[in-house]
Amino acid sequence: MSSQPRPSSCRRRLTPRNARYNLERVNEELKGHLDSLILAVLAAEPAHGYAILQELKSRSGGAFDLPEGTVYPALHRLERAGLLASGWSSASGRKRRVYRLTRRGRTRLESRKVEWRAFSRAVDAVLA
Repeated sequence: MSSQPRPSSCRRRLTPRNARYNLERVNEELKGHLDSLILAVLAAEPAHGYAILQELKSRSGGAFDLPEGTVYPALHRLERAGLLASGWSSASGRKRRVYRLTRRGRTRLESRKVEWRAFSRAVDAVLA
């Protein structure tokens, strides 16, 4: 294998489009994190499922471009756990279920942030 760099015309440019994880990899890596990510999105303001997906995609630079069906089981699970509350709203003639954080959800989000920072520092220390 040649150690010479490829000509610039052959190099793949790292853009959000080709830097995006493939769906299987995202789903595997998101296990255990999707709930926290949803809580973080809803910390700013209440939103319906599709808006949550769009915000996840936007905040992640396109890496979390998830199919619509991905978020709804998590939303239902978080609501059953008392971390979210929901209600119906109408926009443009369409009824949508809008989710918001409960006090318990905010508390859980804050603890998850602390846990994530500690974990992230530990991983960084090992990888450095």
